[in-house]
Amino acid sequence: MSQYTSAREQYAALGVDTESALETLAKTPISLHCWQGDDVGGFEKAGSKLEGGGIQATGNYPGKARTIEELRADLDKALALIPGKHRLNVHACYADLSAGRVDRDAYTIAQFQSWVDWCKSKGLGMDFNPSYFSHPLAADGLTLTHPDKKIREFWINHGIACRKIGAEIAKQLGSPVVTNVWIPDGSKDMPYDRKSPRERLAASLDEIFAVPVDRKLNLDAVESKLFGIGSESYVVGSHEFYLAYSVKNQLLYCLDAGHFHPTENLSDKISSVLQFVPEILLHVSRGVRWDSDHVVLMDDPTRAIMEELVRGGFLGRTHIGLDFFDASINRIAAWVIGTRSTIKCLLAALLEPAALLRQAEQAGDHTSRLALMEEAKTLPLGAVWQEHCRRQNVPGDHSWLAEVKNYERSVLASRN
Repeated sequence: MSQYTSAREQYAALGVDTESALETLAKTPISLHCWQGDDVGGFEKAGSKLEGGGIQATGNYPGKARTIEELRADLDKALALIPGKHRLNVHACYADLSAGRVDRDAYTIAQFQSWVDWCKSKGLGMDFNPSYFSHPLAADGLTLTHPDKKIREFWINHGIACRKIGAEIAKQLGSPVVTNVWIPDGSKDMPYDRKSPRERLAASLDEIFAVPVDRKLNLDAVESKLFGIGSESYVVGSHEFYLAYSVKNQLLYCLDAGHFHPTENLSDKISSVLQFVPEILLHVSRGVRWDSDHVVLMDDPTRAIMEELVRGGFLGRTHIGLDFFDASINRIAAWVIGTRSTIKCLLAALLEPAALLRQAEQAGDHTSRLALMEEAKTLPLGAVWQEHCRRQNVPGDHSWLAEVKNYERSVLASRN
């Protein structure tokens, strides 16, 4: 008897259908963030640095992607080690400017056509983000809330352009694109006036979203944050601001696992937010004491997020994306570890004895509920995971790292 056959029987004894779980898992894409591969540098200029915007990648592990071609080669290697069909999440600062330089307020699909073509050739969906950082007009950490009207207009036009690009990407790939708005705007020290920047942000967003774009193609999302680098005391786009704005305008609300207080549980917010907005975007990350964007692990917070999606029947209304960047370890391994861990957490949620747990809860038998939750943790999840990897033709848990190490020796080591 194979390990998977034995595991399937053990789960079946608790009313869990492992085949159904594997089918759902295979159909649930994760959106891989391109910026893990080059430390959020982008390709708008050679050797770009992150001037302004509250984003910082730490570490100097050798082998960082320096060109679009190198980044795509690294993504190819990572995707070959991750089970399932997934998506690519691209920031606007990763524009392909090989045909000529264009500033962000004038971007069109032309600057991202090579990304669309690449995704189409790989069978990948694609998601998109305006980039409100690493630009001279974001050097003081203000964009859509800037007191200077001309600077605000530049960033408003950038947001409008990105929504149109998102719709065109979706049209070409035959899959809706989530276009997510995050801005770094805030204050390092205590502001006197908290209201005016938020009024400017609301007005700027209104202008961006007033431009008609097919909502079946482009899914608009807004993302909040508790604090950031250079905005430790005040962030304009707070949780309360964006939650209210997304409810009012029926936009997707982005919940980032690192953007809340360390004692808050993102998983607890999901069922509340989805009472009032059509869909959500998740940025799965791992904050260590702050929003430090560590590589996702198969830890309790990530498992809790996936459990909430499954228990509430929210998978069909949720877009799962990753948002971490670690320059202190092999960047391809970071993609693989983080994505595989996210998928494992989802598998664990799909393999819970849901019917028995629901039955115990409805009967008021909280003793049995707690016992079942704990006993489910020692069921043979690993055997089902290995079967998923086998069916998706990717290496299992004890062999993928050797391929990354070989790629590091044969490819990454030659990069200066």
